[in-house]
Amino acid sequence: MNTIKQQNSYHFGFLAMPGFSLIAYAAAIDTLRIANRLTGIELYTWDTITPNDSAVKASNGLEIEPTQNLQDVKTFEILFVCGGTDTPDSWSESIGRWLRQQDRKGMKLGSLCAGTYILAKAGLLDGYRCTIHWENIASTREEFPQLKVSDDIYEIDRNRYTCAGGTAAIDMMHHIVSMQNGRQLASAISEWFIVHHVRESTDRQSIPLRQKIGANKPKLIEAMELMEANIEDPFKNDELSDLMNLSRHQLDRLFKNYLNCSLSHYYLGLRLRNARRLLLQTEVSIADISKACGFSSAPHFSKCYRDMFGLPPRDERRLLLVREESPSEV
Repeated sequence: MNTIKQQNSYHFGFLAMPGFSLIAYAAAIDTLRIANRLTGIELYTWDTITPNDSAVKASNGLEIEPTQNLQDVKTFEILFVCGGTDTPDSWSESIGRWLRQQDRKGMKLGSLCAGTYILAKAGLLDGYRCTIHWENIASTREEFPQLKVSDDIYEIDRNRYTCAGGTAAIDMMHHIVSMQNGRQLASAISEWFIVHHVRESTDRQSIPLRQKIGANKPKLIEAMELMEANIEDPFKNDELSDLMNLSRHQLDRLFKNYLNCSLSHYYLGLRLRNARRLLLQTEVSIADISKACGFSSAPHFSKCYRDMFGLPPRDERRLLLVREESPSEV
């Protein structure tokens, strides 16, 4: 596939912190490698750096060597901080100071997995939407209450690129390649990886309920499990509160205190996200999806869907078909 004319090469940097996630790091770099292979052009180059210019171990014990010294860095198109299970313990003020220097140079900054913690600790995510692996969401929100931490698989907000890690790195890099060199190339890379469905930034991580809100809130967990089990025929608020042996006010207060939304808003979002999966991953009709997700009418479903995702379901499915049939035209 050599349909892209030679243009400026993008040079990416990967700051590997001790205990970083190897799968996220490899997925991000391999996306760039395959872009070069498929086009026959060196569209992307990259370097790996480490905090002390020495080898670091990934969380699985494998070691990588840096390809460039920290102080020799001139510029990267995007610098990704690669984190993992031990990332909070690897923080140092010297790394924070170095990252702030790169930010002042105008460098775009990103993170893979728990690398978001390092950017947050350095004060480089204040005022930005960001995400992190679900294991770290609760603690990150607790330590950095000023951050806008989502549970989406990746977030791109102006010059910040954060990713939940794991295979979500492929989805984020797919988006970046698409923006820089076109959706046709990005789709070809996904086919190379045998990835049949590329997720969007609005797709959420699958987070165990007890991890999301804590195991010490059994009534809230019970309510959420009942909702997830009753998508097609949703409970009315009073019905749910009666099942829980709580007043409607008590139940609604649980959701507002711990999930920052009302009971109704949470239930509606749950049903709409389920509808979106059906819309994008199956050929079920929109009318049947509306019924399967508990909506009384297709027009009401369409309005709610547009309010949450920015466009009606019919338009989103049409856009998906255009992407699959003529990716270069999108």
